[in-house]
Amino acid sequence: MIFPLSGILIGAAIGAMRAKARGGNTRDMLQWAAVFAMIFGLIGLFTLVFIERSYT
Repeated sequence: MIFPLSGILIGAAIGAMRAKARGGNTRDMLQWAAVFAMIFGLIGLFTLVFIERSYT
């Protein structure tokens, strides 16, 4: 399944857009992208585990 990878990519994009909208520089955008990527990646991982365990 691809939920964690999708979460990382979507989270990074959202984080970078939020930092840019708030007037952040490149370092701010990288930091926000990293944090959002981790959060969304974990959400995707838990979603994957839940789906896999519900079918067995």
